[in-house]
Amino acid sequence: MSILASQSANRAILVLADGTIFRGTAIGAEGSAVGEVVFNTAMTGYQEILTDPSYTEQLVTLTYPHIGNTGTNDEDEESDAVWAKGLIIRDNALKASNFRKQETLNEYLRRHNVVGIADIDTRKLTRILREKGAQNGCIMAGELDDAKALELAQQFPGLKGMDLAKEVCCKEVQPWVGGSWKLGEGHTQPEQSKYHVVAYDYGVKHNILRLLADRNCKITLVPAQTPASEVLAMNPDGVFLSNGPGDPEPCDYAIKAIQELLDNNIPIFGICLGHQLLGLASGAKSVKMKLGHHGANHPVQDSRTKRVMITSQNHGFAIDIDTLPDTLEVTHVSLFDGTLQGIKRKDKPAFSFQGHPEASPGPHDAAELFDQFIELMQQRVQATA
Repeated sequence: MSILASQSANRAILVLADGTIFRGTAIGAEGSAVGEVVFNTAMTGYQEILTDPSYTEQLVTLTYPHIGNTGTNDEDEESDAVWAKGLIIRDNALKASNFRKQETLNEYLRRHNVVGIADIDTRKLTRILREKGAQNGCIMAGELDDAKALELAQQFPGLKGMDLAKEVCCKEVQPWVGGSWKLGEGHTQPEQSKYHVVAYDYGVKHNILRLLADRNCKITLVPAQTPASEVLAMNPDGVFLSNGPGDPEPCDYAIKAIQELLDNNIPIFGICLGHQLLGLASGAKSVKMKLGHHGANHPVQDSRTKRVMITSQNHGFAIDIDTLPDTLEVTHVSLFDGTLQGIKRKDKPAFSFQGHPEASPGPHDAAELFDQFIELMQQRVQATA
């Protein structure tokens, strides 16, 4: 390969639908990737972010400037695939050094056929997204065509109206086994016998399941479109509604199933998309946010105790707090913008949280929500004993 050809292969562009062009260095695979461009403010956890199914159809900008310095490994993945359509960073670390490293970030992206771009002004890009809202965009690496990239960006329909949960979920009923990771032990194998939880997979992150397993839950994972009748036939002590990508409103199958489960007074705990679906099933309405929340430093206040938690967030849709019916109580709000972060049914053993309390990546402040779910199941078991 000639020097000029080598330089061309190493170039990349990011083109936003409004015509803004960023020129940088290609990382990962060659080709193009189209999606909604969002920014994430987390300082760590780039591998967890890439493998979070909630980022399906999105191009993720990491605002922390230095990315890739610890490499990647098999234990830090939050799903069985990379779901982010593309990665946008400022500085790709020249050397990855960590005792757990198995691959560099570049090698990892190439193996998963993910297109990325480095060496752009992510501060400028973040300001554009902050002022204009999430933008559709195209990353192109290798053979570059500005006009074609702009055309692809403008043709992307956006996430509004996209039902992605059924696309990213597991395809059959399956058990989940495995607890949290511990230094020197890897992923633990806790006893899973006390409570039976059926978990709806709308794009679930593995660490959510691990935290349930840590609390002695036997977990049955079911696809997003599983009817409530099949779940009830499994005789669960509780039902978990997972995180996931896309617009909650088109997920009519999930909303119907949740309504049936509510009618049967099964303890329910929802996270992220699961939170939004519980809200819709209870009569509230959802909205597409201008920016969304993506990061590991979001302050959320408990409306009842006034305690503030620093949380991990990843969502572009929200339940409109002004549309809540009388059956719902506000439990948490964002201190960034006042948007709804948590709800609780007044008449049913069901509650949900918008953020990601499993802390992958992010702080552990909200982990106690899992304990609240355990308490609801415990009350049910005692009442039926």
